[in-house]
Amino acid sequence: MHFKRLHTCCTVLKERAINVKGKKHSSNLWLARQMKDPYVEKSKQENYRCRSAFKLLEINERFNILYPGMVVVDCGAAPGSWTQVAVKLTNANGALNECPKGLVFSIDKRIFQSIEGAEILGNSDFTHPDTHNKLRLLLKESLVDLVMSDMAPNATGVKKLDHDIIIDLSYSAMKFALQFSKPGSSFLTKLWDGEKTSQLQNDLMKFYKTVKFIRPKATRIDSTEQFLLARDFKGLKSS
Repeated sequence: MHFKRLHTCCTVLKERAINVKGKKHSSNLWLARQMKDPYVEKSKQENYRCRSAFKLLEINERFNILYPGMVVVDCGAAPGSWTQVAVKLTNANGALNECPKGLVFSIDKRIFQSIEGAEILGNSDFTHPDTHNKLRLLLKESLVDLVMSDMAPNATGVKKLDHDIIIDLSYSAMKFALQFSKPGSSFLTKLWDGEKTSQLQNDLMKFYKTVKFIRPKATRIDSTEQFLLARDFKGLKSS
């Protein structure tokens, strides 16, 4: 399963593609929407791989979840726009000499283009023990300040089914975060609204002190997308 929805990624668009012979009507609508989307053009101008970068930038501007010196894991990271933002804001690329240097690890089942300052774990499933072992070696016994997930399944068009699948992805990312996060850390995940959203929020409250729903301005008007930000991880009690 590919974890990124196709419409979240930037494509080189040409106006003549709008009514290309043989294209499905839905594809033409998608192309037209992309061309009218200011965040698509802005992402090209600022060299982000996807318009989704601006969602994370806005969340950070409001809640300050990324800062120099942090250790961050981006789950289901391809094609890497959130990783690009994380590298810049944590100083993982060492661009700010006066600030501490962070660490950013990007995990995805797909192999994707490298990003300076990030450790890319392509061809890796973040739920698999082999990936966990690999990450622990790279972390050198340290723990993580932020686990984030912009993952989403390829939409089927069946709202309940799509909601159930993305909830399962969020729970998988949450389980990962509980294993690798240090006390006081944060967790950020994407959702499509539905009947299981409140249950996820309640489950996160068992492990984090605060949980907020966020809908960034860059989210499209016709989308049910929102994000859950859980902050101040309480840690796991040892038995």
